[in-house]
Amino acid sequence: MILQIVKMRLPVSVLIIICSLIFSCEPLVTKFEDIEKAEFYKAKNISSVPNDVDTVVFMTWNIRFGAGRIRWFGDCCGDRVILTENEVYENLEGLVQKIDEIKPDIIFLQEVDVESKRTGYIDQVQWLLDHTHFNYGAYASMWQAQVVPSDGLGRVNTGNAVLSRWKIIDAERIQLPLREDQDALTQYFYLRRNILKTEIEVPGLSEFCAINIHMSAFCTDDTKERQIIRLLEELNNLKDAAFVLGGDFNLIPPGSDSVDFCDEDKCPDESFHGANDDPYHKEGSYFGDEITLMQALYDEYKPALPLLKYQNNQDYYFSHSTDEAGFWDRKLDYLFSNYEWIDNSDSTHQEARSLSDHAPVTAKWRIPK
Repeated sequence: MILQIVKMRLPVSVLIIICSLIFSCEPLVTKFEDIEKAEFYKAKNISSVPNDVDTVVFMTWNIRFGAGRIRWFGDCCGDRVILTENEVYENLEGLVQKIDEIKPDIIFLQEVDVESKRTGYIDQVQWLLDHTHFNYGAYASMWQAQVVPSDGLGRVNTGNAVLSRWKIIDAERIQLPLREDQDALTQYFYLRRNILKTEIEVPGLSEFCAINIHMSAFCTDDTKERQIIRLLEELNNLKDAAFVLGGDFNLIPPGSDSVDFCDEDKCPDESFHGANDDPYHKEGSYFGDEITLMQALYDEYKPALPLLKYQNNQDYYFSHSTDEAGFWDRKLDYLFSNYEWIDNSDSTHQEARSLSDHAPVTAKWRIPK
């Protein structure tokens, strides 16, 4: 069999991958089941929590794996692949300072590394639990590979996390549909986005779910539409349970003034929108075909930031930018619920520009009575 593979004259990198798959007992990439248990975490020291609350403060934040605004090769036209431990710890300390300032009760985190070469194999879920007021955590990987054969990236394990002051009693990883615009080899090593659904013992509630999602970013097919449909199916299955949903949807709100960010995102050697440009748009930067995908969530559930409020003052709520030297230029991060938010309690913390390529978003949620 090996001789037959060699005769195919495949690139050396592909031959290495194929041989590793044949001889290794452990797959290079974890593919995950459609639904499986998430990983549970607990802080080293448990802090006291209130047993009687009227409101809960929620935060969602894509923390960019503790890379701050370092120009990483995977985005923002950077060339860095491996970060030093000192760089990672410094960036994590900045995240903690902002979290301590806001003091959310429950936080949805995206792009959290737990065992990645690029960030010194630091378990960022455990580190954040041990350095904040949160007591419990749950983690669901979106990219778990023994080795990624690209630019020396190596071992990767990164994903979504929910951290809570109160005990997390159940947690599930729910697979989202994969991209179908990639060749088989690329898809094998690529991200597997997910929904992280947790059940938390929030005082005064018999059943409460905190749900974290991070949707695909660079697809050129209908992946985001299929992922929204899967999310809505899961929310509909909750029936009478109270829930709060947060995350990085990689979608802009309906009615946004701008849907094209190719010029904002392009690198110095790239060209888009020209007659001979192929592709015409930069992957992940054009939202014109996706502008209505968030509408179903706005129609069926309660956003922490009402759509009309956003539309009337859009730049005030922008939460993402690829340009570390520029200002935020689009909204990708959201909080929704099937119960009421405290009016005007939402905040987009645009002052946190140096801590990630996403701004944290917070709001106060009213305990249903």
